[in-house]
Amino acid sequence: MDTKYEGIPEGATRIVYVRPVKVADLPAEVQAHAGGLQTIYALHDATGGDRLALVRDRALAFALARQNDMAPVNVH
Repeated sequence: MDTKYEGIPEGATRIVYVRPVKVADLPAEVQAHAGGLQTIYALHDATGGDRLALVRDRALAFALARQNDMAPVNVH
């Protein structure tokens, strides 16, 4: 299947899931670095579900994924 998806870099080899995370649900040491944000975004590996990164907003999460040749997919 050679489906092309808009916004996914050519040659992207890995899908990552992007989902919102409530800062209040994170450990205290992570909350301390959230800068007053209520929600941040996590990037998760599609194969094992491991959290790869936490970033301040959805746009940054998608940019980070694309810069690393990953295909970001939004998760609600």
